Amino acid sequence: MVVAIALSRPSLFAHDMWIDPTTFSPESGQIVGVRLRVGQDLLGDPLPRDPTLINQFVFEDAAGRKPVIGRDGADPAGFLRVATPGLLVIGYHSNPSAIELAAEKFNQYVKEEGLDAVAALRVRRNETGASARELFSRCAKSLVLSGSPSEAQSDRRLGFALELVAERNPYAIRAGQDLPVRLTYENRPLAGALVVAMNRQNPSEKLAARTDNDGRVRLRLPRGGMWLIKAVHMVPAPAGANAEWASFWASLTFEMRTTNAEGNES
Repeated sequence: MVVAIALSRPSLFAHDMWIDPTTFSPESGQIVGVRLRVGQDLLGDPLPRDPTLINQFVFEDAAGRKPVIGRDGADPAGFLRVATPGLLVIGYHSNPSAIELAAEKFNQYVKEEGLDAVAALRVRRNETGASARELFSRCAKSLVLSGSPSEAQSDRRLGFALELVAERNPYAIRAGQDLPVRLTYENRPLAGALVVAMNRQNPSEKLAARTDNDGRVRLRLPRGGMWLIKAVHMVPAPAGANAEWASFWASLTFEMRTTNAEGNES
């Protein structure tokens, strides 16, 4: 496994997308608003519910998978009801959206997101001076906990094109302990991908690591509070797509419990 190192370089062009639930610790029976956010360094604009963009918008608990319901154009983009205590997995997978970027902006964004294979292919094709058309899809997840945490509770794969899966329950670990995370693309481990983690308290101080051959990294999260883990993967677009590239943006949010001066968790 690969252990994360700290990063402090700001991102100039990336726009992450994540799930920011109205609470990460709901009571049984509580209604949770599922807010979608797009932005940078955990400062984001609302992404209202748009049925034309939704491929999947679901949550999964011990009883199975259910749709996240909501009203078109609204923020929060959806709502769910916590039926029983436990770890809930919320997922949003978008349909592809099209964008075209000028050469300099695309080259910089590819560099910032650690997409070395794409950059190398652009060089081999003599395309570094050309603009790029891209189809991008969002693959966002969030973990919320109702009740007490346990190691037996686990994140679950939702089958998204690009997916981050926490291999320990982040609510059952303390700051300074390792969180193993696995990244899959089309349900297979993705090696060599850059995974970045940031905390809401100080999002400019990032942790980053590349996945090993099994698609795994270990993230030693230094503090409690809300965390966003993200990864981007890009491949040549399929024939007839009216684009050169297809990208997939995975994210995972959760709230790690904090420890006060007396050593008690909250």
